[in-house]
Amino acid sequence: MALAFDEFGRPFIILREQEKKSRIRGLDAQKANIAAGKAVARILRTSLGPKGMDKMLQSPDGDVTITNDGATILEQMDVDNQIAKLMVELSRSQDYEIGDGTTGVVVMAGALLEQAEKLLERGIHPIRVAEGYEMASKIAFEHLERISQKFEFSADNIEPLVQTCMTTLSSKIVNRCKRALAEIAVKAVLAVADLERKDVNLDLIKVEGKVGGKLEDTELIYGIVVDKDMSHPQMPKRIEDAKIAILTCPFEPPKPKTKHKVDIDTVEKFQTLREQEQKYFDEMVQKCKGAGATLVICQWGFDDEANHLLMNRNLPAVRWVGGVELELIAIATGGRIVPRFQELSPEKLGKAGLVREKSFGTTKDRMLYIEQCANSRAVTIFIRGGNKMMIEETKRSLHDALCVARNLIRNNSIVYGGGSAEISCSIAVETAADRHPGVEQYAIRSFADALDAVPLALAENSGLPPIDTLTAVKAQQVKESNPHCGIDCNDVGTNDMKEQNVFETLIGKQQQILLATQVVKMILKIDDVISPSEY
Repeated sequence: MALAFDEFGRPFIILREQEKKSRIRGLDAQKANIAAGKAVARILRTSLGPKGMDKMLQSPDGDVTITNDGATILEQMDVDNQIAKLMVELSRSQDYEIGDGTTGVVVMAGALLEQAEKLLERGIHPIRVAEGYEMASKIAFEHLERISQKFEFSADNIEPLVQTCMTTLSSKIVNRCKRALAEIAVKAVLAVADLERKDVNLDLIKVEGKVGGKLEDTELIYGIVVDKDMSHPQMPKRIEDAKIAILTCPFEPPKPKTKHKVDIDTVEKFQTLREQEQKYFDEMVQKCKGAGATLVICQWGFDDEANHLLMNRNLPAVRWVGGVELELIAIATGGRIVPRFQELSPEKLGKAGLVREKSFGTTKDRMLYIEQCANSRAVTIFIRGGNKMMIEETKRSLHDALCVARNLIRNNSIVYGGGSAEISCSIAVETAADRHPGVEQYAIRSFADALDAVPLALAENSGLPPIDTLTAVKAQQVKESNPHCGIDCNDVGTNDMKEQNVFETLIGKQQQILLATQVVKMILKIDDVISPSEY
Protein backbone atom coordinates (compact mmCIF):
# COMPACT_ATOMS: atom_id res chain seq x y z
CA MET A 1 0.00 0.00 0.00
CA ALA A 2 1.11 3.59 -0.49
CA LEU A 3 -0.48 6.82 0.63
CA ALA A 4 -0.69 9.80 -1.70
CA PHE A 5 -2.35 13.18 -1.32
CA ASP A 6 -4.49 15.05 -3.81
CA GLU A 7 -4.27 18.83 -4.33
CA PHE A 8 -6.57 19.45 -1.38
CA GLY A 9 -4.39 17.46 0.98
CA ARG A 10 -6.84 14.53 1.24
CA PRO A 11 -5.08 11.17 1.40
CA PHE A 12 -5.99 8.37 -1.03
CA ILE A 13 -4.60 4.92 -1.47
CA ILE A 14 -2.89 3.47 -4.55
CA LEU A 15 -3.07 -0.28 -5.03
CA ARG A 16 0.31 -1.46 -6.22
CA GLU A 17 -0.86 -4.99 -6.96
CA GLN A 18 -3.43 -3.87 -9.51
CA GLU A 19 -1.46 -5.01 -12.57
CA LYS A 20 -0.15 -8.30 -11.21
CA LYS A 21 -0.04 -10.61 -14.21
CA SER A 22 -0.21 -14.34 -13.85
CA ARG A 23 2.44 -16.13 -15.84
CA ILE A 24 3.14 -19.76 -16.68
CA ARG A 25 6.34 -20.65 -18.48
CA GLY A 26 8.26 -23.57 -19.88
CA LEU A 27 6.87 -27.08 -19.73
CA ASP A 28 4.00 -25.98 -17.48
CA ALA A 29 2.79 -23.60 -20.17
CA GLN A 30 2.87 -26.32 -22.82
CA LYS A 31 1.06 -28.75 -20.57
CA ALA A 32 -1.64 -26.21 -19.74
CA ASN A 33 -2.11 -25.44 -23.45
CA ILE A 34 -2.24 -29.11 -24.36
CA ALA A 35 -4.80 -29.75 -21.63
CA ALA A 36 -7.03 -26.98 -23.03
CA GLY A 37 -6.77 -28.35 -26.58
CA LYS A 38 -7.52 -31.88 -25.40
CA ALA A 39 -10.56 -30.69 -23.46
CA VAL A 40 -12.12 -29.23 -26.60
CA ALA A 41 -11.31 -32.34 -28.64
CA ARG A 42 -12.84 -34.56 -25.96
CA ILE A 43 -16.18 -32.76 -26.28
CA LEU A 44 -16.31 -33.38 -30.03
CA ARG A 45 -14.95 -36.91 -29.91
CA THR A 46 -18.31 -38.43 -29.05
CA SER A 47 -20.07 -36.80 -31.98
CA LEU A 48 -17.86 -38.41 -34.64
CA GLY A 49 -19.25 -40.97 -37.07
CA PRO A 50 -22.65 -42.41 -37.96
CA LYS A 51 -23.43 -43.37 -34.36
CA GLY A 52 -22.08 -40.09 -32.96
CA MET A 53 -24.12 -38.22 -30.36
CA ASP A 54 -25.55 -34.72 -30.76
CA LYS A 55 -24.83 -31.75 -28.51
CA MET A 56 -27.39 -29.36 -27.10
CA LEU A 57 -26.16 -25.80 -26.67
CA GLN A 58 -28.02 -22.95 -25.03
CA SER A 59 -27.03 -19.41 -25.95
CA PRO A 60 -27.07 -16.61 -23.33
CA ASP A 61 -30.43 -15.37 -24.63
CA GLY A 62 -32.02 -18.78 -24.28
CA ASP A 63 -31.93 -20.07 -27.86
CA VAL A 64 -31.32 -23.79 -27.96
CA THR A 65 -29.32 -25.43 -30.74
CA ILE A 66 -29.08 -29.20 -31.16
CA THR A 67 -26.38 -30.19 -33.58
CA ASN A 68 -23.82 -32.75 -34.66
CA ASP A 69 -21.77 -30.38 -36.81
CA GLY A 70 -18.33 -29.78 -35.26
CA ALA A 71 -18.00 -26.20 -36.46
CA THR A 72 -21.46 -25.26 -35.15
CA ILE A 73 -20.82 -26.86 -31.73
CA LEU A 74 -17.61 -24.90 -31.29
CA GLU A 75 -19.10 -21.66 -32.64
CA GLN A 76 -21.90 -21.81 -30.08
CA MET A 77 -19.69 -22.85 -27.17
CA ASP A 78 -18.56 -19.98 -25.00
CA VAL A 79 -14.82 -20.57 -24.89
CA ASP A 80 -12.58 -18.44 -22.66
CA ASN A 81 -9.22 -20.15 -22.99
CA GLN A 82 -7.06 -18.79 -25.82
CA ILE A 83 -5.84 -22.22 -26.92
CA ALA A 84 -9.40 -23.53 -27.01
CA LYS A 85 -10.21 -20.56 -29.26
CA LEU A 86 -7.52 -21.78 -31.65
CA MET A 87 -9.38 -25.11 -31.87
CA VAL A 88 -12.60 -23.23 -32.63
CA GLU A 89 -10.85 -21.38 -35.44
CA LEU A 90 -9.41 -24.66 -36.69
CA SER A 91 -12.86 -26.16 -37.19
CA ARG A 92 -14.08 -22.89 -38.68
CA SER A 93 -11.35 -22.83 -41.32
CA GLN A 94 -12.13 -26.46 -42.22
CA ASP A 95 -15.77 -25.42 -42.54
CA TYR A 96 -14.98 -22.44 -44.78
CA GLU A 97 -12.61 -24.29 -47.04
CA ILE A 98 -14.15 -27.77 -47.28
CA GLY A 99 -17.49 -27.60 -45.48
CA ASP A 100 -17.28 -31.12 -44.13
CA GLY A 101 -15.00 -32.94 -41.66
CA THR A 102 -15.15 -30.26 -38.99
CA THR A 103 -15.41 -32.76 -36.13
CA GLY A 104 -12.65 -35.03 -37.45
CA VAL A 105 -10.11 -32.23 -37.73
CA VAL A 106 -10.50 -31.25 -34.06
CA VAL A 107 -10.36 -34.88 -32.88
CA MET A 108 -7.17 -35.28 -34.92
CA ALA A 109 -5.59 -32.15 -33.41
CA GLY A 110 -6.54 -33.32 -29.90
CA ALA A 111 -4.89 -36.69 -30.52
CA LEU A 112 -1.71 -35.04 -31.80
CA LEU A 113 -1.54 -32.88 -28.68
CA GLU A 114 -2.05 -35.91 -26.45
CA GLN A 115 0.85 -37.73 -28.13
CA ALA A 116 3.02 -34.60 -27.95
CA GLU A 117 2.49 -34.46 -24.19
CA LYS A 118 4.04 -37.90 -23.75
CA LEU A 119 7.05 -36.86 -25.85
CA LEU A 120 7.56 -33.65 -23.88
CA GLU A 121 7.54 -35.62 -20.64
CA ARG A 122 10.37 -37.73 -22.01
CA GLY A 123 12.34 -34.53 -22.40
CA ILE A 124 12.15 -34.12 -26.18
CA HIS A 125 12.27 -30.48 -27.23
CA PRO A 126 8.91 -29.15 -28.49
CA ILE A 127 10.46 -27.79 -31.71
CA ARG A 128 11.81 -31.25 -32.55
CA VAL A 129 8.31 -32.66 -31.95
CA ALA A 130 6.81 -30.00 -34.22
CA GLU A 131 9.34 -30.76 -36.97
CA GLY A 132 8.67 -34.48 -36.71
CA TYR A 133 4.94 -33.82 -37.02
CA GLU A 134 5.57 -31.68 -40.08
CA MET A 135 7.53 -34.51 -41.79
CA ALA A 136 4.87 -37.05 -40.86
CA SER A 137 2.04 -34.88 -42.19
CA LYS A 138 3.85 -34.67 -45.55
CA ILE A 139 4.18 -38.45 -45.65
CA ALA A 140 0.48 -38.88 -44.82
CA PHE A 141 -0.52 -36.22 -47.37
CA GLU A 142 1.36 -37.99 -50.17
CA HIS A 143 0.11 -41.39 -49.08
CA LEU A 144 -3.49 -40.14 -49.34
CA GLU A 145 -2.76 -39.15 -52.95
CA ARG A 146 -1.57 -42.67 -53.65
CA ILE A 147 -4.54 -44.50 -52.15
CA SER A 148 -7.12 -42.09 -53.59
CA GLN A 149 -9.22 -43.07 -56.57
CA LYS A 150 -10.73 -40.92 -59.24
CA PHE A 151 -14.26 -41.60 -60.18
CA GLU A 152 -16.05 -40.35 -63.20
CA PHE A 153 -19.47 -38.84 -63.07
CA SER A 154 -21.53 -36.88 -65.54
CA ALA A 155 -24.79 -35.01 -65.49
CA ASP A 156 -26.50 -38.31 -66.40
CA ASN A 157 -24.61 -40.58 -64.00
CA ILE A 158 -24.80 -38.92 -60.61
CA GLU A 159 -24.68 -42.10 -58.54
CA PRO A 160 -21.05 -41.70 -57.34
CA LEU A 161 -21.78 -38.16 -56.16
CA VAL A 162 -24.91 -39.31 -54.34
CA GLN A 163 -22.97 -42.10 -52.59
CA THR A 164 -20.39 -39.63 -51.29
CA CYS A 165 -23.04 -37.21 -50.06
CA MET A 166 -24.77 -40.10 -48.31
CA THR A 167 -21.56 -40.79 -46.36
CA THR A 168 -21.59 -37.20 -45.13
CA LEU A 169 -25.24 -37.33 -44.15
CA SER A 170 -24.98 -40.68 -42.40
CA SER A 171 -23.37 -39.08 -39.35
CA LYS A 172 -26.15 -36.51 -39.04
CA ILE A 173 -29.55 -36.59 -37.41
CA VAL A 174 -31.20 -36.87 -40.85
CA ASN A 175 -29.57 -40.20 -41.69
CA ARG A 176 -32.87 -42.05 -42.14
CA CYS A 177 -33.60 -39.94 -45.23
CA LYS A 178 -30.02 -39.70 -46.39
CA ARG A 179 -30.69 -41.17 -49.82
CA ALA A 180 -33.38 -38.62 -50.70
CA LEU A 181 -31.48 -35.67 -49.23
CA ALA A 182 -28.22 -36.66 -50.95
CA GLU A 183 -30.02 -36.80 -54.30
CA ILE A 184 -31.55 -33.37 -53.67
CA ALA A 185 -28.14 -31.93 -52.75
CA VAL A 186 -26.44 -33.38 -55.83
CA LYS A 187 -29.19 -32.23 -58.20
CA ALA A 188 -29.11 -28.75 -56.68
CA VAL A 189 -25.33 -28.50 -57.09
CA LEU A 190 -25.45 -29.80 -60.66
CA ALA A 191 -28.19 -27.31 -61.50
CA VAL A 192 -25.97 -24.38 -60.58
CA ALA A 193 -22.59 -25.93 -61.45
CA ASP A 194 -20.40 -24.82 -64.29
CA LEU A 195 -18.94 -28.20 -65.24
CA GLU A 196 -16.46 -26.81 -67.77
CA ARG A 197 -14.90 -24.40 -65.28
CA LYS A 198 -15.40 -26.96 -62.49
CA ASP A 199 -16.93 -24.29 -60.36
CA VAL A 200 -20.06 -24.09 -58.23
CA ASN A 201 -21.59 -20.94 -56.81
CA LEU A 202 -23.36 -22.09 -53.65
CA ASP A 203 -25.00 -18.66 -53.24
CA LEU A 204 -27.42 -19.64 -56.00
CA ILE A 205 -28.79 -22.47 -53.87
CA LYS A 206 -31.27 -21.10 -51.38
CA VAL A 207 -32.22 -23.29 -48.45
CA GLU A 208 -35.64 -22.50 -47.00
CA GLY A 209 -37.39 -24.31 -44.19
CA LYS A 210 -40.94 -24.41 -42.89
CA VAL A 211 -42.10 -26.18 -39.75
CA GLY A 212 -44.77 -28.83 -40.30
CA GLY A 213 -44.82 -31.80 -42.60
CA LYS A 214 -42.24 -34.56 -42.40
CA LEU A 215 -38.62 -34.73 -43.47
CA GLU A 216 -39.58 -36.83 -46.46
CA ASP A 217 -41.55 -33.86 -47.83
CA THR A 218 -38.33 -31.94 -48.43
CA GLU A 219 -38.20 -30.99 -52.10
CA LEU A 220 -35.96 -29.34 -54.64
CA ILE A 221 -37.56 -26.52 -56.58
CA TYR A 222 -36.01 -25.35 -59.84
CA GLY A 223 -36.77 -21.75 -59.09
CA ILE A 224 -37.21 -19.52 -56.09
CA VAL A 225 -39.45 -19.84 -53.06
CA VAL A 226 -40.29 -16.58 -51.30
CA ASP A 227 -41.84 -16.56 -47.87
CA LYS A 228 -44.47 -14.01 -48.88
CA ASP A 229 -47.95 -14.06 -50.34
CA MET A 230 -49.90 -11.86 -52.74
CA SER A 231 -50.60 -8.50 -51.18
CA HIS A 232 -54.37 -8.76 -51.67
CA PRO A 233 -56.32 -11.93 -50.90
CA GLN A 234 -58.40 -11.64 -54.11
CA MET A 235 -55.47 -11.44 -56.48
CA PRO A 236 -54.94 -14.54 -58.66
CA LYS A 237 -53.02 -17.30 -56.91
CA ARG A 238 -51.54 -18.72 -60.08
CA ILE A 239 -49.98 -16.79 -62.94
CA GLU A 240 -48.67 -18.58 -66.00
CA ASP A 241 -46.01 -17.11 -68.29
CA ALA A 242 -45.50 -14.32 -65.81
CA LYS A 243 -43.61 -11.18 -66.78
CA ILE A 244 -42.20 -9.88 -63.52
CA ALA A 245 -41.34 -6.27 -62.73
CA ILE A 246 -38.81 -6.21 -59.88
CA LEU A 247 -39.00 -2.82 -58.17
CA THR A 248 -37.05 -1.16 -55.40
CA CYS A 249 -39.24 1.97 -55.36
CA PRO A 250 -42.31 2.27 -53.12
CA PHE A 251 -45.66 1.74 -54.79
CA GLU A 252 -47.39 4.71 -53.19
CA PRO A 253 -48.03 8.42 -53.89
CA PRO A 254 -45.27 10.78 -52.71
CA LYS A 255 -45.70 11.89 -49.11
CA PRO A 256 -45.28 15.59 -48.30
CA LYS A 257 -42.00 16.16 -46.49
CA THR A 258 -42.17 17.06 -42.82
CA LYS A 259 -41.34 20.73 -43.38
CA HIS A 260 -44.37 21.27 -45.61
CA LYS A 261 -47.86 20.88 -44.45
CA VAL A 262 -51.04 20.52 -46.45
CA ASP A 263 -53.98 22.43 -45.08
CA ILE A 264 -57.26 20.71 -45.81
CA ASP A 265 -60.18 22.64 -44.48
CA THR A 266 -62.94 21.73 -46.91
CA VAL A 267 -64.22 18.50 -48.33
CA GLU A 268 -63.43 19.71 -51.84
CA LYS A 269 -59.75 20.08 -51.03
CA PHE A 270 -59.62 16.59 -49.64
CA GLN A 271 -61.39 15.31 -52.72
CA THR A 272 -58.82 17.07 -54.94
CA LEU A 273 -55.94 15.59 -52.96
CA ARG A 274 -57.43 12.15 -53.21
CA GLU A 275 -57.99 12.43 -56.94
CA GLN A 276 -54.47 13.73 -57.37
CA GLU A 277 -53.06 10.76 -55.46
CA GLN A 278 -55.20 8.32 -57.42
CA LYS A 279 -54.11 9.85 -60.70
CA TYR A 280 -50.49 9.62 -59.63
CA PHE A 281 -51.01 6.02 -58.66
CA ASP A 282 -52.81 5.17 -61.88
CA GLU A 283 -49.80 6.45 -63.78
CA MET A 284 -47.56 4.06 -61.83
CA VAL A 285 -49.79 1.10 -62.57
CA GLN A 286 -50.03 2.18 -66.19
CA LYS A 287 -46.24 2.26 -66.51
CA CYS A 288 -46.04 -1.30 -65.19
CA LYS A 289 -48.83 -2.45 -67.47
CA GLY A 290 -47.36 -0.58 -70.42
CA ALA A 291 -44.08 -2.44 -70.00
CA GLY A 292 -46.07 -5.69 -70.15
CA ALA A 293 -45.72 -6.77 -66.51
CA THR A 294 -48.22 -9.28 -65.18
CA LEU A 295 -46.73 -9.41 -61.66
CA VAL A 296 -44.97 -6.81 -59.56
CA ILE A 297 -42.48 -7.75 -56.86
CA CYS A 298 -41.67 -4.76 -54.70
CA GLN A 299 -39.05 -4.27 -51.99
CA TRP A 300 -41.27 -1.81 -50.12
CA GLY A 301 -44.84 -1.89 -48.90
CA PHE A 302 -47.96 -0.22 -50.17
CA ASP A 303 -50.87 1.06 -48.16
CA ASP A 304 -54.37 -0.39 -48.27
CA GLU A 305 -55.60 2.04 -50.84
CA ALA A 306 -52.74 1.21 -53.18
CA ASN A 307 -53.48 -2.46 -52.59
CA HIS A 308 -57.12 -1.97 -53.46
CA LEU A 309 -56.27 -0.03 -56.62
CA LEU A 310 -53.77 -2.69 -57.74
CA MET A 311 -56.50 -5.26 -57.22
CA ASN A 312 -58.95 -3.16 -59.29
CA ARG A 313 -56.44 -2.66 -62.10
CA ASN A 314 -55.69 -6.41 -62.26
CA LEU A 315 -52.01 -6.17 -61.37
CA PRO A 316 -51.01 -8.85 -58.85
CA ALA A 317 -48.26 -7.68 -56.51
CA VAL A 318 -46.00 -8.98 -53.75
CA ARG A 319 -44.64 -6.56 -51.17
CA TRP A 320 -41.80 -6.45 -48.63
CA VAL A 321 -39.46 -8.83 -50.45
CA GLY A 322 -35.93 -8.69 -49.00
CA GLY A 323 -32.89 -7.55 -50.98
CA VAL A 324 -31.17 -10.95 -51.17
CA GLU A 325 -34.35 -12.60 -52.39
CA LEU A 326 -34.85 -9.84 -54.95
CA GLU A 327 -31.37 -10.52 -56.32
CA LEU A 328 -32.01 -14.25 -56.53
CA ILE A 329 -35.34 -13.65 -58.27
CA ALA A 330 -33.59 -11.33 -60.73
CA ILE A 331 -30.89 -13.97 -61.42
CA ALA A 332 -33.44 -16.74 -61.84
CA THR A 333 -35.92 -14.88 -64.03
CA GLY A 334 -33.32 -12.95 -66.01
CA GLY A 335 -34.93 -9.65 -65.00
CA ARG A 336 -33.37 -6.36 -63.92
CA ILE A 337 -33.99 -4.67 -60.59
CA VAL A 338 -35.59 -1.32 -61.42
CA PRO A 339 -35.12 1.61 -59.00
CA ARG A 340 -37.60 4.06 -60.63
CA PHE A 341 -40.89 3.67 -62.46
CA GLN A 342 -39.60 5.88 -65.28
CA GLU A 343 -36.98 3.27 -66.14
CA LEU A 344 -39.35 0.33 -66.60
CA SER A 345 -39.15 -1.19 -70.06
CA PRO A 346 -40.17 -4.58 -71.51
CA GLU A 347 -36.57 -5.90 -71.69
CA LYS A 348 -36.06 -5.34 -67.96
CA LEU A 349 -38.84 -7.72 -66.98
CA GLY A 350 -38.08 -11.18 -65.63
CA LYS A 351 -39.82 -14.19 -67.12
CA ALA A 352 -41.14 -17.22 -65.27
CA GLY A 353 -43.27 -20.04 -66.62
CA LEU A 354 -45.34 -20.32 -63.47
CA VAL A 355 -45.80 -18.25 -60.35
CA ARG A 356 -48.06 -19.87 -57.79
CA GLU A 357 -48.98 -19.37 -54.18
CA LYS A 358 -49.03 -22.48 -52.06
CA SER A 359 -50.54 -22.77 -48.61
CA PHE A 360 -49.51 -25.32 -46.01
CA GLY A 361 -51.61 -27.45 -43.72
CA THR A 362 -54.39 -25.86 -41.74
CA THR A 363 -52.38 -22.76 -40.90
CA LYS A 364 -52.58 -19.62 -42.96
CA ASP A 365 -48.93 -19.98 -43.98
CA ARG A 366 -48.45 -19.22 -47.65
CA MET A 367 -45.39 -19.11 -49.83
CA LEU A 368 -44.79 -17.97 -53.35
CA TYR A 369 -43.16 -20.39 -55.80
CA ILE A 370 -41.52 -18.89 -58.89
CA GLU A 371 -40.81 -21.80 -61.23
CA GLN A 372 -39.79 -22.64 -64.80
CA CYS A 373 -37.62 -19.56 -64.93
CA ALA A 374 -35.84 -18.25 -67.99
CA ASN A 375 -32.48 -18.87 -66.35
CA SER A 376 -32.84 -21.91 -64.11
CA ARG A 377 -29.49 -21.38 -62.43
CA ALA A 378 -31.01 -20.54 -59.10
CA VAL A 379 -32.65 -23.35 -57.17
CA THR A 380 -34.26 -23.67 -53.77
CA ILE A 381 -34.17 -26.61 -51.38
CA PHE A 382 -37.33 -26.47 -49.34
CA ILE A 383 -37.08 -28.38 -46.07
CA ARG A 384 -40.00 -29.58 -43.97
CA GLY A 385 -39.65 -30.97 -40.48
CA GLY A 386 -41.35 -31.55 -37.17
CA ASN A 387 -39.81 -28.64 -35.29
CA LYS A 388 -37.56 -25.64 -35.75
CA MET A 389 -34.45 -27.38 -34.42
CA MET A 390 -34.89 -30.28 -36.81
CA ILE A 391 -35.09 -27.85 -39.74
CA GLU A 392 -32.04 -25.87 -38.59
CA GLU A 393 -30.01 -29.07 -38.18
CA THR A 394 -31.17 -30.33 -41.59
CA LYS A 395 -29.99 -27.03 -43.10
CA ARG A 396 -26.55 -27.53 -41.54
CA SER A 397 -26.40 -31.15 -42.71
CA LEU A 398 -27.41 -30.17 -46.23
CA HIS A 399 -24.77 -27.46 -46.23
CA ASP A 400 -22.17 -30.18 -45.59
CA ALA A 401 -23.59 -32.34 -48.37
CA LEU A 402 -23.65 -29.43 -50.82
CA CYS A 403 -20.03 -28.62 -50.00
CA VAL A 404 -19.01 -32.24 -50.56
CA ALA A 405 -20.71 -32.31 -53.95
CA ARG A 406 -19.04 -29.01 -54.84
CA ASN A 407 -15.60 -30.32 -53.80
CA LEU A 408 -16.08 -33.42 -55.94
CA ILE A 409 -16.92 -31.30 -58.96
CA ARG A 410 -13.73 -29.32 -58.33
CA ASN A 411 -11.62 -32.41 -57.74
CA ASN A 412 -13.12 -35.83 -58.26
CA SER A 413 -10.63 -37.85 -56.17
CA ILE A 414 -11.98 -39.80 -53.22
CA VAL A 415 -10.59 -41.88 -50.39
CA TYR A 416 -12.59 -44.43 -48.47
CA GLY A 417 -14.21 -43.50 -45.17
CA GLY A 418 -14.84 -45.37 -41.94
CA GLY A 419 -11.34 -44.54 -40.69
CA SER A 420 -9.73 -46.63 -43.45
CA ALA A 421 -7.75 -43.68 -44.86
CA GLU A 422 -6.39 -42.81 -41.40
CA ILE A 423 -5.38 -46.40 -40.64
CA SER A 424 -3.65 -46.68 -44.00
CA CYS A 425 -1.79 -43.38 -43.42
CA SER A 426 -0.87 -44.52 -39.93
CA ILE A 427 0.75 -47.70 -41.31
CA ALA A 428 2.58 -45.69 -43.99
CA VAL A 429 3.87 -43.12 -41.47
CA GLU A 430 4.94 -45.88 -39.09
CA THR A 431 7.07 -47.59 -41.75
CA ALA A 432 8.53 -44.25 -42.88
CA ALA A 433 9.65 -43.43 -39.32
CA ASP A 434 12.55 -45.89 -39.53
CA ARG A 435 14.10 -43.94 -42.38
CA HIS A 436 14.59 -40.85 -40.21
CA PRO A 437 17.58 -40.85 -37.87
CA GLY A 438 17.41 -38.51 -34.91
CA VAL A 439 14.80 -37.55 -32.36
CA GLU A 440 12.18 -36.73 -34.99
CA GLN A 441 11.39 -40.38 -35.51
CA TYR A 442 9.73 -40.47 -32.09
CA ALA A 443 7.48 -37.63 -33.19
CA ILE A 444 6.74 -39.39 -36.49
CA ARG A 445 5.73 -42.55 -34.62
CA SER A 446 3.54 -40.50 -32.31
CA PHE A 447 1.89 -38.96 -35.38
CA ALA A 448 1.08 -42.48 -36.59
CA ASP A 449 -0.48 -43.26 -33.19
CA ALA A 450 -2.47 -40.04 -33.30
CA LEU A 451 -3.89 -40.96 -36.71
CA ASP A 452 -5.46 -44.01 -35.04
CA ALA A 453 -7.56 -41.72 -32.84
CA VAL A 454 -10.22 -41.21 -35.52
CA PRO A 455 -10.93 -44.93 -36.16
CA LEU A 456 -10.73 -45.52 -32.39
CA ALA A 457 -13.37 -42.85 -31.77
CA LEU A 458 -15.53 -44.28 -34.57
CA ALA A 459 -15.38 -47.76 -33.02
CA GLU A 460 -16.03 -46.39 -29.53
CA ASN A 461 -19.07 -44.37 -30.64
CA SER A 462 -20.47 -47.39 -32.47
CA GLY A 463 -20.37 -49.46 -29.30
CA LEU A 464 -17.61 -51.80 -30.52
CA PRO A 465 -14.59 -52.69 -28.37
CA PRO A 466 -12.26 -49.93 -29.67
CA ILE A 467 -8.79 -51.42 -29.31
CA ASP A 468 -9.73 -54.94 -30.46
CA THR A 469 -11.58 -53.57 -33.50
CA LEU A 470 -8.76 -51.24 -34.48
CA THR A 471 -6.01 -53.86 -34.18
CA ALA A 472 -8.08 -56.37 -36.17
CA VAL A 473 -8.68 -53.89 -39.00
CA LYS A 474 -5.06 -52.74 -38.97
CA ALA A 475 -3.82 -56.32 -39.19
CA GLN A 476 -6.25 -56.96 -42.04
CA GLN A 477 -4.97 -53.89 -43.94
CA VAL A 478 -1.34 -55.01 -43.56
CA LYS A 479 -2.07 -58.63 -44.42
CA GLU A 480 -4.19 -57.96 -47.52
CA SER A 481 -2.41 -54.63 -48.31
CA ASN A 482 -5.89 -53.27 -48.89
CA PRO A 483 -6.30 -49.60 -47.85
CA HIS A 484 -10.10 -49.83 -48.00
CA CYS A 485 -10.58 -51.69 -44.71
CA GLY A 486 -12.23 -49.52 -42.09
CA ILE A 487 -14.40 -49.69 -39.00
CA ASP A 488 -17.74 -51.35 -39.67
CA CYS A 489 -19.82 -48.79 -37.76
CA ASN A 490 -23.22 -49.79 -39.08
CA ASP A 491 -22.59 -53.49 -38.48
CA VAL A 492 -23.05 -54.44 -42.11
CA GLY A 493 -20.75 -57.40 -41.70
CA THR A 494 -17.91 -56.33 -43.98
CA ASN A 495 -14.93 -54.11 -43.23
CA ASP A 496 -14.36 -53.22 -46.85
CA MET A 497 -15.51 -49.64 -47.22
CA LYS A 498 -15.54 -50.03 -50.99
CA GLU A 499 -18.35 -52.55 -50.66
CA GLN A 500 -20.16 -50.38 -48.12
CA ASN A 501 -19.88 -47.36 -50.44
CA VAL A 502 -18.44 -45.12 -47.75
CA PHE A 503 -16.47 -42.37 -49.48
CA GLU A 504 -14.86 -39.11 -48.43
CA THR A 505 -13.33 -36.42 -50.58
CA LEU A 506 -9.57 -36.50 -50.92
CA ILE A 507 -9.13 -32.73 -50.52
CA GLY A 508 -11.24 -32.84 -47.34
CA LYS A 509 -9.02 -35.49 -45.76
CA GLN A 510 -5.78 -33.80 -46.81
CA GLN A 511 -6.98 -30.50 -45.48
CA GLN A 512 -7.83 -32.15 -42.14
CA ILE A 513 -4.31 -33.49 -41.71
CA LEU A 514 -2.60 -30.27 -42.78
CA LEU A 515 -4.76 -27.97 -40.66
CA ALA A 516 -4.53 -30.15 -37.54
CA THR A 517 -0.72 -30.34 -37.86
CA GLN A 518 -0.40 -26.58 -38.33
CA VAL A 519 -2.43 -25.77 -35.24
CA VAL A 520 -0.58 -28.34 -33.11
CA LYS A 521 2.80 -26.94 -34.23
CA MET A 522 1.60 -23.50 -33.25
CA ILE A 523 0.47 -24.66 -29.79
CA LEU A 524 3.74 -26.55 -29.18
CA LYS A 525 5.82 -23.47 -29.91
CA ILE A 526 4.23 -21.46 -27.09
CA ASP A 527 6.39 -21.65 -23.97
CA ASP A 528 5.27 -18.63 -22.00
CA VAL A 529 1.70 -17.60 -21.23
CA ILE A 530 1.23 -14.15 -19.70
CA SER A 531 -2.33 -13.28 -18.79
CA PRO A 532 -3.68 -10.26 -16.93
CA SER A 533 -4.72 -10.85 -13.34
CA GLU A 534 -8.35 -11.48 -12.50
CA TYR A 535 -9.62 -8.59 -10.40
